[in-house]
Amino acid sequence: MPEPGPARPRLLSGMQPTSDSLHLGNYIGALVNWVELQEQFDAYFFIADLHTITMGHDPKALRARSHRYIAQYLAAGIDPSKSVLFAQSHVPEHPRLSWVLECLTGFGEAGRMTQFKDKSSKEGTEGATVGLFTYPILQAADILLYRPALVPVGEDQRQHLELTRDLAQRFNKRFGKTFRVPEAHIVKATAKILDLQHPEKKMSGSIGGPGCLWLLDDPKVSAKKIRSAVTDTGRDIVFDPENKPGVANLLTILSVLGHEPVEALEAKFVGAGYGDLKKEVAAAYEEFAGPIAEKANALIADPDTLDDILADGAAKAQETTARVLAEVYDRVGFLPPKR
Repeated sequence: MPEPGPARPRLLSGMQPTSDSLHLGNYIGALVNWVELQEQFDAYFFIADLHTITMGHDPKALRARSHRYIAQYLAAGIDPSKSVLFAQSHVPEHPRLSWVLECLTGFGEAGRMTQFKDKSSKEGTEGATVGLFTYPILQAADILLYRPALVPVGEDQRQHLELTRDLAQRFNKRFGKTFRVPEAHIVKATAKILDLQHPEKKMSGSIGGPGCLWLLDDPKVSAKKIRSAVTDTGRDIVFDPENKPGVANLLTILSVLGHEPVEALEAKFVGAGYGDLKKEVAAAYEEFAGPIAEKANALIADPDTLDDILADGAAKAQETTARVLAEVYDRVGFLPPKR
């Protein structure tokens, strides 16, 4: 039977270390919520490094980026005394459970995952790996090992969570109740941060360039990007995402960083020019990003401390995952190892 649940409901989430820095969109879309959620939940946050190698990667960059992401988690306010922080590859039960779940997943079922179809269409059939194909099943293992009550999901992950729920129910029906069937935790609506040069697109690490605000950059460099942001040929500072996406994006950023409603900002900038808006957004961003970059870069320069935090987190994670996997192995009929 599952072990007794924690006093607080458990929650799990993670990110793939795919770039040298997180950007403002990552912070607002995920990290801000994580910092709040760790106060309400038994929270597990991880670096999804196993998922990162499905499309080809640079080993040296992966190691560096894993440290950089953990440093930014910490600098943004994730507290190791409140949350469990770990690297996915440090907890071997993740791929071990994934194999068991792969043997319960239909080929057609896995092939219907939209992210696989999208990414494989870009790479071509020959360029797509088996790891990319089974990625959602490893993600299901990530979740089910911790028996979380809730999993924070955005729209792009809903299908994967449904697969996770299906696999949990399938295993429970075939081998006896083992997994908790997790519910989606729909993260509260967050501001959508757009690329400064291409405001028709979300800010994205894959686009990068002068339109992306990287948290680890010198804030003065980012402020210069803001002052060069695309606006439009008009002058009025109004929140009109359809006709003035660049101006609307700057208002959104200032609203989030300054904790001031967009409506109040529109009133504040009546009669002002785009230069005035950009100047204030740049100042607000420097004030926000300076402390995060300083703390994160100091942690990056101290990899031993980061490794200690990850080791402690992996040990805590395995207090749960080792028990769950042992139960799974027993249920499916594997011989127990001789101690």
